[in-house]
Amino acid sequence: MEQRAQRLRRPVFGAAAGIVVAFMIVGAFSMWTLIPFGWIWIGSKVSETQQPSGGPYTVVFVGIVVSICAMAWILSRLNHLYIRITGSTRLPRRYLPAWRKSLSDERSSLQGPSVLETVILTSVLLAAAAMAIWFFIAAGSPIPTQ
Repeated sequence: MEQRAQRLRRPVFGAAAGIVVAFMIVGAFSMWTLIPFGWIWIGSKVSETQQPSGGPYTVVFVGIVVSICAMAWILSRLNHLYIRITGSTRLPRRYLPAWRKSLSDERSSLQGPSVLETVILTSVLLAAAAMAIWFFIAAGSPIPTQ
């Protein structure tokens, strides 16, 4: 009876863990997109002229730093929630790509990277790729053409 109840709860826990990971992904991507752009927009509204003084720059800088620290705290709380739901800090081993496995991995029973590590690393790599695409393709040349 206990095994049947555990089997019936497994999909619910899996869905809950998936929702937590989805919130972690949204939070991690917002650290590189929504937070900086939002504070730049707020700084533009604080400024009264086209040549702002140090005040709006300070608002933007402090706002970005405090917001990213708050988001990091929220991500750590979500990671703890994921651990409570699944009972594990790591992703299942089957999600590791083949190139990440070494000969020593065959001997050890270590699991893959933690969910938080994977989410943060993926968001940083995608943000860097998006910046490179924007810089080299979408931004255009800064040299005036006449």
